[in-house]
Amino acid sequence: MIVFVRHGQTAVNREGRLQGRLDPPLTDLGREQAGLAAAALAGSDVKLVVTSPLARAADTGRAIAEATGARLDHDDRLLELDYGEWDGRRFAEVSAGEWQQWRNDPSFEPPGGESLVSVGVRIAAFCDEHLRDDETVVAVSHVSPIKAAVIWALGVGDEATWRMHLDVASMTRIGRRGDAPPFLAGYNDTAHLSGRAR
Repeated sequence: MIVFVRHGQTAVNREGRLQGRLDPPLTDLGREQAGLAAAALAGSDVKLVVTSPLARAADTGRAIAEATGARLDHDDRLLELDYGEWDGRRFAEVSAGEWQQWRNDPSFEPPGGESLVSVGVRIAAFCDEHLRDDETVVAVSHVSPIKAAVIWALGVGDEATWRMHLDVASMTRIGRRGDAPPFLAGYNDTAHLSGRAR
């Protein structure tokens, strides 16, 4: 099973901005959320924690690795979608026409960025490598890659990303039994946050 964990809060996502490849640190709340995710996974049979190299994911993953005693690694395939020139913008600062084009065409690339299709390709490769029915891997990543993993598991089109919401510090589980297709075992689980702000 792969347990995908979205990183804790940063000031950029708290402000409703597109983070993409920006690399802000976790806020105090974000560090607390990382600790709560780590505590929820402590005692589980996790041997490997793999994170995006961006600080917000790496710091969340480090807390989980320390709590579980798992080996810690980084993988560029877990990076957030590259928003290119849109990085740091508020959602309202992207024109309605560009948003509509993006929502209607998964191959659309923000100026200087990458498409949802590209994210899906790299996440599918990550899942194919790490998804086993006899071990649990924690992957600490971002909104678009985690949604892409769900799309991969369900075998649906990339446009389904627009029908999902994913909270910070949430957990999403994808499993597989033998040679059977992957399945979604849980999505956007925030019970471990115990009512804290999300």
